Amino acid sequence: MTIIEARRDQACLIVHGPDQPGIVSAVTTLITRNRANIVSLDQYTDDPEGGAFFQRLVFHRTDFTAARPEIEADLERTLEPFGVSWRLEDMSVPKRMAVLASTSDHCLLDLLWRQRRGDLPVTIPMVISNHTNVAEDVRSFGVPFFHVPSQGPDKSEAEARILELLTGNVDFVVLARYMQIISGDFLQKVGVPVINIHHSFLPAFIGAAPYRKAKERGVKLIGATSHYVTEDLDEGPIIEQDVIRVTHSQTAAELQTRGANVERNVLSRAVIWHAEDRVIRNGNSTIVFN
Repeated sequence: MTIIEARRDQACLIVHGPDQPGIVSAVTTLITRNRANIVSLDQYTDDPEGGAFFQRLVFHRTDFTAARPEIEADLERTLEPFGVSWRLEDMSVPKRMAVLASTSDHCLLDLLWRQRRGDLPVTIPMVISNHTNVAEDVRSFGVPFFHVPSQGPDKSEAEARILELLTGNVDFVVLARYMQIISGDFLQKVGVPVINIHHSFLPAFIGAAPYRKAKERGVKLIGATSHYVTEDLDEGPIIEQDVIRVTHSQTAAELQTRGANVERNVLSRAVIWHAEDRVIRNGNSTIVFN
């Protein structure tokens, strides 16, 4: 049984807003009132006096699809006095995830493999790359591949083509080592979250050959960071990070291999958490219920 099949008739409720007494009671009473059963409940406040409140609640309701309009209407009535925002997600419906890639294939192929195994609660409607070396591998997974070249300083034509492919067809986008800078105009027009992965050396060892530069400096830790993409390059809200120890005896190539393993794991966790609505953005930070 896949992750999605196991979540039939399960829904996820996200609540975010000013903290105040009574929110949890109101929500849990509403769940009972609608003949549903709570599966899990996580909540957090950054300050019990005047802070912000964050909640993720998963519940089971037989015939949820039919009951959803009634539950949403009840949520609107119940939560309006608290001034909080909320959204309700059907956990049996996988999010559509497009992947953008370049020549490095380790993150891309890992996502494709995990999705085929049923380990990622997503569908992958397309992979877009500015190179063609990954085309056959992508198609072997039964996923459509689109080649959109992007050369020179003006990326507007390439971004316009990518937007044409993505618009209305995806719920979020993953940059699986897509080595192109995404413009603010693109981010505004794409209208869905964009997730990136990169080594955790930044802002040190910026640019080409970061592992060689790190080796020359004698680094003892290497890692990876996955974050939401914003107009500020590599400075968006962080979803997940991890590190491993390395030693002086390892070559730059060995560091890069170990770094690639960390990148795969960090990105897959970020994708799962986003797809399961475990991440709530709060300014340039995140609340992650995992």
